Amino acid sequence: MKILNSTLALASLAVSLTAFAQQPASAPQQSHPAAAQSGGSLPPAGKPANRADAYYHFQMGHMYEEMVAVTGRTEFASKAVEEYKSALQADPSSPYLASALAELYARTGNIREAVVEAQDVISRDPDNLDARRLLGRIYLRSIGDLQGGTQKDTETILQLAIEQYEQIVRLDPASIEDHLLLGRLYRLNSETGKAESEFRTSVKLQPSSEDAVTTLALLYNEEGDSGRALEILNSVPQADRSPRIYSVLGYSYEQKKDYKHAIESYRKAVDLDSDNLDAVRGLAQNLLNDNQTDAALEQYKAIAAADPQDAQTLLHISEIYRRDGQFEKALETLNKAQSIAQDSMEIEYNRAVIQESLGKYDEASKQVEGLLERTEKPNGVYSTSERSNRAIFLERLGTLYRDQNKTQLAVATFRKMTTLGDDSVARGYQQIIETYRDAKDWPAATEAAREAVAKLPKDRNLQMVLAGQEADSGEADAAVARVKAMLKGNPAEDREVWIALAQMNSRLRRYPEAEKALAKAVELSTKQDEKDYVNFIAGSVYERQKKYDEAESFFRKVITSDPKNATALNYLGYMLADRGTRLDEALNLIRRAVALDPQNGAYLDSLGWVHFKMGKYDLAENALRKAVERIDNDPTVHEHLGDVYQKTNRLKLAATQWERSLEEWKKTIPAEVEPADVAKVQKKLDGAKVKLAKQEESAAK
Repeated sequence: MKILNSTLALASLAVSLTAFAQQPASAPQQSHPAAAQSGGSLPPAGKPANRADAYYHFQMGHMYEEMVAVTGRTEFASKAVEEYKSALQADPSSPYLASALAELYARTGNIREAVVEAQDVISRDPDNLDARRLLGRIYLRSIGDLQGGTQKDTETILQLAIEQYEQIVRLDPASIEDHLLLGRLYRLNSETGKAESEFRTSVKLQPSSEDAVTTLALLYNEEGDSGRALEILNSVPQADRSPRIYSVLGYSYEQKKDYKHAIESYRKAVDLDSDNLDAVRGLAQNLLNDNQTDAALEQYKAIAAADPQDAQTLLHISEIYRRDGQFEKALETLNKAQSIAQDSMEIEYNRAVIQESLGKYDEASKQVEGLLERTEKPNGVYSTSERSNRAIFLERLGTLYRDQNKTQLAVATFRKMTTLGDDSVARGYQQIIETYRDAKDWPAATEAAREAVAKLPKDRNLQMVLAGQEADSGEADAAVARVKAMLKGNPAEDREVWIALAQMNSRLRRYPEAEKALAKAVELSTKQDEKDYVNFIAGSVYERQKKYDEAESFFRKVITSDPKNATALNYLGYMLADRGTRLDEALNLIRRAVALDPQNGAYLDSLGWVHFKMGKYDLAENALRKAVERIDNDPTVHEHLGDVYQKTNRLKLAATQWERSLEEWKKTIPAEVEPADVAKVQKKLDGAKVKLAKQEESAAK
């Protein structure tokens, strides 16, 4: 091994000596740091440099430098420095010798001396590329070393590095690596325009360069312009695309929510490099985004097998199990993840979500309360990521309180979101409005919407929410007109407006207008999830008109695209059950919905109702009792439970439920009331009262 190292050292020495011999004769200088440090004197002015002595000392210095590399003994480094200094005494104006000494200082950790030497070379020879590269590398290393330093120190070193690399690309404009590095420095310094220019130069120099193309594409993605990212990536011929290019292509499609093309790109990356777990992770995530949960699970299991310590992958597996209604498996997998990442807040949060799905509301609430306590700061000052986390925790806790009919606690929790800034303010207000609506406190919901719009007057979504509230409260024409005025010819924004108009007109029973608005929304829906949402709304609009065939067609479109869309499964199943049609199919649809969300009161009501229609009264009562616990203020649920009691000869209990149903209808705003449904309940109650009176009269005799 020593022989091999010695051979390499001699070969390296020969190359360096050749480079030294090719240097031009140097003009004498008045002073040089090396001469001052060594105590030597420079040749008299006008006297030629002694290149023979310089050559000898350089040869010795380089030999000692190589011996450091071979033996690791630091004393040879000191001898190398002394020899280089002696060489500079003999030829003090040689930029090559000064650069060699500076490089040696850098290699041996004497950074200050290296900087002094390199700066001196540049002061005498501004176009010395080697010295500038050395200084640039030192400054780059210093940026990493200053992670614990002050912001000012980091900014100073960053600027010094930028200055050097600006000169480096001037001196060597064909260097792709240096243009990329300068671009990254600009990006670190928040000079996005300059960064883009350097990255584009790199791509121009070598259009199929993996580093150049992917770096520019990632910059465009950061700026929110995934279209330009895709353009630059797709310009690379397929034969020249590496696994990394395909991975960044997949990521760029993901940013546009074009999950099918993202999946295709990530698959190609994996096909080219099956050991690239990052590409497999991208593939799995986009399969999950595209609702291909079984395929996503398969990929995540492969990642977990290859990297058993990947807690994040276990979290994804747990999420898939939860979404599929396999809650015990979800908890089991989550426990494995926690054994790897014991302090993970994400794991604790997901545990709360699973507990909520299992109906363990107290445990879930305590879990989230603990996360909020853990992340609370006495001074109330939070970073962007900390505010985002607290908003997520507060939103989940407020939802848990609302699900337990703890309206005031829920509102108070959501109000804390409105103090966090950013999009948390709008989300907090939307949740407050929804909470008041759930509690049938319509004036409070409208007041909260007005407060939200006053605080965020430019938020179009909140303006549409307020308009919806006012339309429900009797100001229909003015509210609809205000929403129509929001149409600006921008497809993405107009789509949301048409959806809002469809929902408002449907609630106002202006069905032709609702259908026209839906047609416009369909035209502007390009992504599958957008189409699914509009199709679901269309199904509900046609169902309200009792156009059941059209409604079923739209619900089936949603279910075909997303077989685990619990809302569509439930709506279609209930619609069939309510009409007494294809009850076995209805039961299957509703069971699928309940399996996905077993604590959902509306789904439990549907399950009870289909059992009632099938004559399975015990099963119906069991499901409807649970539904009443979940949504106690729903008039339909009370009516259904009353019907079960009537069928099982418990007329007093039935009458009590029908009375409660009528009470809840009275609290409901006109937009949500079906007069025929109210009349039907009233007729049942009146009939029950007559029968009960006759029974009491007979008993009295």
